[in-house]
Amino acid sequence: MTPEIALNPELATISRIIVLVALTFYAFSFIVLAWALTKRAGGKGKKDAFANRLDTIGLALMGIGVLANGVGVLTRGIAANRVPWANMYEFSISGAFVVSAIFLLVLFFRDLKFIAPFVVGFVVLVIGSANTLFYVQVESLVPALQDYWLVIHVSVAILATAFFTIGATLSLIHILKETKRIKNSKSKAGIAFTKLLKVFPKSEKLERTYYQFNIIGFILWSFTLIAGAIWADKAWHRFWGWDTKEVWTFIIWTIYAAYLHATTTKGWDGKRAAWLSLIGFLAIIFNFTIVNLYFKGLHVYSGI
Repeated sequence: MTPEIALNPELATISRIIVLVALTFYAFSFIVLAWALTKRAGGKGKKDAFANRLDTIGLALMGIGVLANGVGVLTRGIAANRVPWANMYEFSISGAFVVSAIFLLVLFFRDLKFIAPFVVGFVVLVIGSANTLFYVQVESLVPALQDYWLVIHVSVAILATAFFTIGATLSLIHILKETKRIKNSKSKAGIAFTKLLKVFPKSEKLERTYYQFNIIGFILWSFTLIAGAIWADKAWHRFWGWDTKEVWTFIIWTIYAAYLHATTTKGWDGKRAAWLSLIGFLAIIFNFTIVNLYFKGLHVYSGI
């Protein structure tokens, strides 16, 4: 008999309110950071003092959002009396926190402020979707998930996804910079967008940077795959069962392995490498949304 786990729905409600507060700060951060980026595109670039002040304000708002996000995740875990990533809502708010926190930490070592609006904008979409589409009340875990491997396996998956998210953002910018149709556009929108793209670093630097994020993500994802197999053997007495989630986890691993192999041994660079990096991230999004919502299997954990 599995002991009854005490749940706290009232605290879960407070947690959701705190997460919505975090969403508000993230949203204002996105507005300010996007304003700074467009101001820099139309002005003096990195020397634009007003844009620099906007960056400082936007990142401060993002920092407050991260703190509130973290408190929301923590209180959700306390309310559920377990780690807060057992369903799509919990994974989303935890993932948003980790992506934002890692990005802010990276800023101490790398000047990546130019992608801040994209990162925080993605976080706004994730938390917004979590609260409107994925929210569920706190509930106990099924017996197979009541294991310390839940902490190890899912926490590493969240970390890997955070690094892949930043890598995908840089890949997208690289693709846009190398798209000739945008460069050659004579329309007002095209010219404005071309000026915006000039704010970003050169393609070679972008490529080196997202490669570094992707290789860290790949290492973490490899551990996710291995840890998942070990946990599956403990829970279901087999390392691999061709479950939908297992298959897609392996597909994602294969795409990023192909990306790393192509860039290091085949000399792939430019848009081809960027597209492969972006396809890997789109596979992660598909795995998290479509697979969880519309496929059946032992690993499907939408909670909806």
